Amino acid sequence: MALALFSSLSACGGRTSLFEEEVKPEWKEREPALPSWPVVVDLIPVDVSAAATTSFFIDEKSLSLADDGIVRYTLVARAAGGAENVSYEGIRCETAERKLYAIGRGKGEWALPRSDAWQRIVDNAFNRQHAVLAKDFFCPPGSILPTRDEILQSLRRAAKLR
Repeated sequence: MALALFSSLSACGGRTSLFEEEVKPEWKEREPALPSWPVVVDLIPVDVSAAATTSFFIDEKSLSLADDGIVRYTLVARAAGGAENVSYEGIRCETAERKLYAIGRGKGEWALPRSDAWQRIVDNAFNRQHAVLAKDFFCPPGSILPTRDEILQSLRRAAKLR
């Protein structure tokens, strides 16, 4: 009896258990192209907290969802005093990680960061922007990953509620 069961399991593509997941191909990140510099009319505001003193915006023209599973976007952070930081970033929903691809310098110039390592997304009171983008827009828990158009619709809808 045990031999018959083992034989039938071996016929299932070499798996040893009915509950074993299929082997996924090794993940490979594709090399992103840097986007055009963001233009004010293409910025969608993102509310990260009622207590936040910095305003965050996503450049809708730069938002992309690649076949490597990464949502890439330009993030503009504007401090209450008017200082502005621009960055090109990516979020990988499968691992809940983020990556910085480029930092804006001056008007229209990108510079590569010192580190291009993936970092775990942490939801804390001080820096919530990545957690909010991941959980509320790019990688909603318990649902199928949205398309680029669905992400943009969600961002716009949330911006109108402000």
